[in-house]
Amino acid sequence: MQKVLIANRGEIAVRIIRACHDLGLQTVAVYSEADSEALHVLHADEAICIGEAPSQKSYLKIPTLLSACEITGADAIHPGYGFLAENAGFASICESCGLNFIGPPSQTILALGDKAKAKKTAKKAGSPVIPGSDGVVDDMDQALEEVKKIGYPVFIKAVAGGGGKGIRIANNEQEFRKLFLAARAEAELSFANPDVYIEKMIVNPRHVEVQILGDKYGNIVHLGERDCTIQRRRQKLIEEAPSPILSSKIRQGLGEAAVNIAKAANYSSAGTVEFLVDANNDFYFMEVNTRIQVEHTVTEELTGVDLVLQQIRIAMGEKLPFQQNDIEFLGHVMEFRINAEDPSRNFMPSPGKLEYYLPPGGPHVRVDSACYSGYVIPPNYDSMVAKLIIKGKNRSEVIMRAKRALREFHIGGVSSTIPFHMFMLENEKFIDSEYDLNFVDSLIADGCRFDIEN
Repeated sequence: MQKVLIANRGEIAVRIIRACHDLGLQTVAVYSEADSEALHVLHADEAICIGEAPSQKSYLKIPTLLSACEITGADAIHPGYGFLAENAGFASICESCGLNFIGPPSQTILALGDKAKAKKTAKKAGSPVIPGSDGVVDDMDQALEEVKKIGYPVFIKAVAGGGGKGIRIANNEQEFRKLFLAARAEAELSFANPDVYIEKMIVNPRHVEVQILGDKYGNIVHLGERDCTIQRRRQKLIEEAPSPILSSKIRQGLGEAAVNIAKAANYSSAGTVEFLVDANNDFYFMEVNTRIQVEHTVTEELTGVDLVLQQIRIAMGEKLPFQQNDIEFLGHVMEFRINAEDPSRNFMPSPGKLEYYLPPGGPHVRVDSACYSGYVIPPNYDSMVAKLIIKGKNRSEVIMRAKRALREFHIGGVSSTIPFHMFMLENEKFIDSEYDLNFVDSLIADGCRFDIEN
């Protein structure tokens, strides 16, 4: 591997470019017409325009990405997260073209990307799984029979879903009949696959995920968990590690379950095994994300392991340079997603020109971003401005440092989620870690505007 094309944009493209340069690798940035002045374009060794602003005409256009590899001589592709990162077909095409796809093999992505098959893999690995249908349910009668076994409320989930999409919640049979048909139609439209499965809804859960790394020689380790419970409409807003609710016994069980699932799937590359944890601290397998995560930074700061660099080294055929006992977990870390959204207006997107952009600094403060003063945040993609990552000896110290950093974070020209994060850091339930996956949505339903200014 000598030259890596990054099939992505924004802060993750910048992050990957930095890791490549640390390894002495050349980089190629691709960009749409809307991203011609983006930071990843400036940082890469080469850059090539791949189309118009809509992602379907640029970042999702596989033939154009392959042409960019041919033109620039790139021999590897890093998909980042989102876009084509978990597209087994894209990974397979890269493999057939002799390109090194920096991620799991296409067959692994295909197997784990199907949520029903992934659940079977987890079962075989001995992990607790959420009660539900044994695979896809094809018709209404079969679906209703499954629901009778597990009881309401239930999730109707698209097997090809992800990122909070393709999910319906039914509380009774009348709702179920309507939502089952709607879920299949949405799955067909969004993922070109109408298949759905049924799953018991765990009431008031926490979302806890485990970071894994596996090389091509069967060596797999976990790098601890991240608590990603603070979400709005199943989109993560704050992540932290370690989880403040887990006992050492449950933490060990989660790590072992994640490694066993990865081994059962012959996993190689970076990945994340996601679980739900109920009020009794019982955990249930949810899914595997076969890519680097937005919140990988939390684990990097907690363990000192450069996950993106290790992911690239694995793709180059190197063995993991450490074993499970070598990994240390020091202190506490939180990540705050700073998005161009207005929390006081139900998180309405706020694209536009950054009249000024002044990120915080100082000890134990990390900012991952692709923004700068004068940069225009386009309306075509996700609204992320930056990721603010704070480290401390314990959770209380992180909260105090985060308040300082958020007060120092000045963004002009667009609204941001900074007021939301300031609100959360003053909220007693957040401070005491007494919340679940529905916490933020409940606050919104109660009319909370999150309008604390920094």
